[in-house]
Amino acid sequence: MKKVAIVMGSDSDLPVVEKAAAKLEEFGVPFEVHIFSAHRTPDEARDFAANARANGIGVIIAAAGMAAHLAGALAANTTLPVIGIPLKSKTLDGVDALLSTVQMPSGIPVATVAIDGAANAALLSVEILAVTDERLAQKLADVRTIAKQKVLAKNASIEARFNR
Repeated sequence: MKKVAIVMGSDSDLPVVEKAAAKLEEFGVPFEVHIFSAHRTPDEARDFAANARANGIGVIIAAAGMAAHLAGALAANTTLPVIGIPLKSKTLDGVDALLSTVQMPSGIPVATVAIDGAANAALLSVEILAVTDERLAQKLADVRTIAKQKVLAKNASIEARFNR
């Protein structure tokens, strides 16, 4: 199975990134975690992205705040799917990171999840890998079935309480 690479721009991003790592562990998807900055380590970020496929990576998750050019910088140097996680910041509450991550030029796509949406970034990675992995596809289906059952149980409880 291909690995997912999680790349963050700074170690201060780790509390959000850990949510993606936990979700990948839940699905048994191998992953690795790195710190590369689009601005402070541009050569290393480029080299990582350019060699990711050869190194067994199937999807890259890139988490960055503020200027948030990391996902785009990585996507510019690979043909692997890149998923950007815009991170909340004190300055503009993450809207700056969201816009910088989602507004990619034509030809260099970056899938973008919600601000601090690490769990969904991991789930999207699993969905991408599940295109060629039936075991992962079944795990995803099972997780959705469990989520549905939980909502229906809560609905039944609310209906019993209020709908007489």
